[in-house]
Amino acid sequence: MTTTPIKKIANHGVAWEQAFGYAQAVRVKDTIYVSGQLSHDADGKLVAPAVLDAGGRPVDFTQMEGQIRQTYVNAKKLLAEFGATLDDVVEETLFVLDVPSAFAAGSKIRKEMYGTDTPPVASNLIGVSALAFPEQIVEITFRAVVDVPAAP
Repeated sequence: MTTTPIKKIANHGVAWEQAFGYAQAVRVKDTIYVSGQLSHDADGKLVAPAVLDAGGRPVDFTQMEGQIRQTYVNAKKLLAEFGATLDDVVEETLFVLDVPSAFAAGSKIRKEMYGTDTPPVASNLIGVSALAFPEQIVEITFRAVVDVPAAP
């Protein structure tokens, strides 16, 4: 007999969840998978949007720190839906338009958000050519593991 794991989901309630058709976070047993998070506020408006040139590309990456900070805030809200915190995160992946800017900003913000100089988290920093919105310069995914499996 095969049983299907019970999934619990969490969303922010922003328009693109329905438009693209996905959950912001999914918990299966003791693992929480958090979809790529952006730096939006509760209304879905991008916080610290990058300034764009005439071709719709960011002119610089000075908003990286602000975007990374808000992205962690959004991830913390989702984790809280499952009774989890950043302490439960075991892996994160940062997708960024500019690796040097993200490394500089991320090294500061990550330490602030995790509350330690060496967060005990496997971390990936990947440069990409584009993200979902032109003003967006970073997106972060998370995987967390909690001690107690979800009840069936």
